[in-house]
Amino acid sequence: MDLLKLIAFDTEDLRVVSAHLQDATVRVSEMRYLKGEQRFAAVLNRFDWAQAHASGRDGLARRQAALRFERVQHAKVSGIDLSHAGDVLVLLAISFEARSTDDPAGWINLVFAGDKAIQLEVECIEAELRDLGPVWRTKSKPRHPKGPDGVDGQNP
Repeated sequence: MDLLKLIAFDTEDLRVVSAHLQDATVRVSEMRYLKGEQRFAAVLNRFDWAQAHASGRDGLARRQAALRFERVQHAKVSGIDLSHAGDVLVLLAISFEARSTDDPAGWINLVFAGDKAIQLEVECIEAELRDLGPVWRTKSKPRHPKGPDGVDGQNP
């Protein structure tokens, strides 16, 4: 399979990036806010949902990927101890909350399992997701608890 390369400049693009990163794992040490460069970057191990759907059980794999956000003015963490560099977080979703309807500025929210989050205040949405190459097989597909409607919350 070709390496994934996505750019996001609006909320629709960001939803696509979020879908590809659902259930990605990342060590605290593999995330950085570079204040002087107005950039947030992370190296994650994403579950390859597209390959899993196309190939079934034989296609379960994870891929190493880089995620970066530009024009980041501030970053806040919630529930994450930055001194625990080896802790592994599971990314559930990425969303954008606009400052106002006619302003491209706002907040990008990275929501992790266990009530953990990172909020990036940005001038506008400018993100890139790029596979780095390493890929490895995995034996299981990420699963999520059933919601109140009885439907499994795993990625469709």
